Amino acid sequence: MNSEQRSAPAGGAALSRRGFLGAGLGMGTALILAACGNSATAGSFDMRGTPSAGGRLRVGLTGGGATDTLDAHLSVNTTDIARIVNLYDTLLELDHDYNLRPGLATKAEATPDGREWTVHLRDDVVFHDGRPMTGRDVKATFQRITDPENPKNGAVDLQPLREIVVVGDHLVRFRLDTPVSYFDRLLAAYTSGIVPVDYDPQRPVGTGPFRFKSFTASQQSTFTRNEHYWHDDQPYLDELTILNFNDDDALINALLSNQVDAIGQIPPALVEVLESDPRIDILNSETGSWTPFTMRVDQAPFDDNRVREAFRLAVDREQMVRQVYSGQGRIGNDMYAPFDRAYSKNLPQRTQNLDKARRLLADAGYPDGITVELVTSNIQAGAVEAAQVFAQQAKGAGITVDIRRVEPTTFFGDDYLKWTFAQDFYYTRDFLPQAMTCSLPKSAFNETHMDNPELTRLVKQATATVDEGPRAELIRRAQKILYDEGGYIVWGFANQIDAYQRYVGGLVPDRTGLALSGFRFRQVWLREAL
Repeated sequence: MNSEQRSAPAGGAALSRRGFLGAGLGMGTALILAACGNSATAGSFDMRGTPSAGGRLRVGLTGGGATDTLDAHLSVNTTDIARIVNLYDTLLELDHDYNLRPGLATKAEATPDGREWTVHLRDDVVFHDGRPMTGRDVKATFQRITDPENPKNGAVDLQPLREIVVVGDHLVRFRLDTPVSYFDRLLAAYTSGIVPVDYDPQRPVGTGPFRFKSFTASQQSTFTRNEHYWHDDQPYLDELTILNFNDDDALINALLSNQVDAIGQIPPALVEVLESDPRIDILNSETGSWTPFTMRVDQAPFDDNRVREAFRLAVDREQMVRQVYSGQGRIGNDMYAPFDRAYSKNLPQRTQNLDKARRLLADAGYPDGITVELVTSNIQAGAVEAAQVFAQQAKGAGITVDIRRVEPTTFFGDDYLKWTFAQDFYYTRDFLPQAMTCSLPKSAFNETHMDNPELTRLVKQATATVDEGPRAELIRRAQKILYDEGGYIVWGFANQIDAYQRYVGGLVPDRTGLALSGFRFRQVWLREAL
């Protein structure tokens, strides 16, 4: 797999494309840094008292391995993301409500034609080694990501970037080949952490809340407080340790035996068990993460939209959420990006209709029913279970599903994007970046092989539209096409469920789909320093 096709927490998904981009402010609107420098959403949650300084936080996660890295732009798995979020900062940030906020930049503005973005940098940021961060470092960072000889994660999204002009130490201009109305959101992606001009991932230096101390791939990594961090009073912790575990059982046992203080992504079925322990709290976050069924619209039987509609009508979405996520999620309506401000609320909610599904199949030439192979894998929690539940539900519509389970490395191997009927996984994203990633003929991850000229036109026009109102209308028209003719069955959105010891403060719900408040450990403190 190339640099844009790297393994996900379960071992195979193309994590770079599953990254999340903020809802943000509209193009051409300045993002002004609050004078206090703190998170804009801190007051909207119960932060469990007044933060106290000191102590060491031990975080347990699964998904690490021999390929673990500290490289700011080559995250491979969950533990990598946890490390880079705390070592490096981005120009803009996503808050816990999934809104775009200032980061290392105080303001981002677009020209009326959307082809140039001017970014104003903070003047009080220093790297871990004491050097001031300047526009030259920003330029070097994005040149590294988009290096045509060695592209990093995020390079696909940044393809329109033509030139980076350093106007001064704290002013940078990004010039694009084509307008991108959500370019500011790309500046908030965790794959765009700012690094110094002479960056060496073997001796990682960033501007993040924690500094590198030690790292052993597949085992653990330790970081110390950045005493010169630009966020007022943050981080509160003296030290952060991220420990790798091989499976969920080992992870949960580590929490219950107090070997760790917090763990990420627990199985939904264990929520009640952990909640019964008076020492443990559950962090349950609604997200836009989705694990769709993917139907190739260019290949029989799914080249007939009546068949695709029949398969969508075969799904009992409430039962899927109840059984696959133990009720810890929300039903979907065959459309991604539920947190996008332009998400259409006028699309009728699909519900299971087995009689109509059978009629559609008969009209499509399958009066006696149809048999299909569904390729599944442990690419994300609940994927295999979803395949099994769908197979049971579909029987009532005359659909026989032969499940073929493969290893994640096989799923994302040479046949990835070629499966006729399969699954996939994405974290929270907004509509336009998600559509550009997976729903157009030239999308890097067009699993359904969608090729609708009107959809392509609408997405590209919306991408180039500065005004939020007209852009939203274009997005809704594009969503209607995908809803009526697309190859995805988006049956639900999973909650992100984590657990932590009750003496841990500052962990709050987060919509991105990443564990433990989006791994923003700069906001975490300990009631009892360990």
